[in-house]
Amino acid sequence: MSLNTKELELVSVTKRYGDTVAVDAVSHHFRPNSYTCLLGPSGCGKSSTLRMIAGHETVSDGAILLGGVDISHLPPAQRGTAMMFQSYALFPHLSVAENVAFSLKMKGVDKGERLKKAGEMLELVDLSALADRLPDQLSGGQQQRVALARALITRPQLLLLDEPLSALDPFLRIKMRAELRKLQQELKISFLHVTHGQDEALALADEIVVMNNAVIEQAGTAREVFNTPKTAFVARFMGGHNVVSLADGTYAIRADAVGLSAPGAGSIDGTVTAIEFQGTHVSVSARIAGDQEVTALLPDARFFEQPNNPGDPVGLTWETDQLHKLSA
Repeated sequence: MSLNTKELELVSVTKRYGDTVAVDAVSHHFRPNSYTCLLGPSGCGKSSTLRMIAGHETVSDGAILLGGVDISHLPPAQRGTAMMFQSYALFPHLSVAENVAFSLKMKGVDKGERLKKAGEMLELVDLSALADRLPDQLSGGQQQRVALARALITRPQLLLLDEPLSALDPFLRIKMRAELRKLQQELKISFLHVTHGQDEALALADEIVVMNNAVIEQAGTAREVFNTPKTAFVARFMGGHNVVSLADGTYAIRADAVGLSAPGAGSIDGTVTAIEFQGTHVSVSARIAGDQEVTALLPDARFFEQPNNPGDPVGLTWETDQLHKLSA
């Protein structure tokens, strides 16, 4: 099954709530047929951006283009988009099939045709056997797939997902993100997914758009954003990096690129402040000059060959080519 897709572009999109600017002149051209994650902390503007694209928030300034057409002032049902909400918002008194078919009912499609299309969508998300059940007879993961089928039945060119995995337990979250990725690849339409979870974005996204303070801080492939953060904020927010101020500037260095040595034998000396066992790895944090903290992520076998304890003096080592200079 393949649905037609059109390219999404934001042109100086701004959202104001009174004197508060929630989204500040954001411009971005999203890759077609891709899985994009809008990633950032609470209050950064990512959900407001998604809701403006969906038509659930008005645009204060700027334009939202889908296939080159400005959809900013169209009602949600006429935009060619569909939105899957965090709460799933299923009707408790309707069966799974009726929930999926509901939007077609609102469009006046006759019962036989809309239930036929609902059946196709339920087959797509592997829920055909549960078509007659009510939502409260389903697991959280099954409810999510019903919500997905309901969003997709309108044949959108763009699917918008607002924190769709946040209500699930960690094990199911990992399972469902694999299903979302597979579904996007099968449908060959663009998914735009809002999350504050770095692991979720790295696992899912062709492109990550990191937002902070109402603007886009950095955008690129998941590997680009993780390996080559442009700013201290992105390096810290993506995780797995240290941000250190050296004599010639501010740098990011991945925690797994930092090693430990005897004091005086490393790139810089410090004092161990914390040790955290993480299964395959051990995280060792040390305080260095200037009251900065650096973390080394060591394979657990290597750490336990010569284990350290909080308070121990230690040398921190790295190759200079592992330092990545930050612009701010």
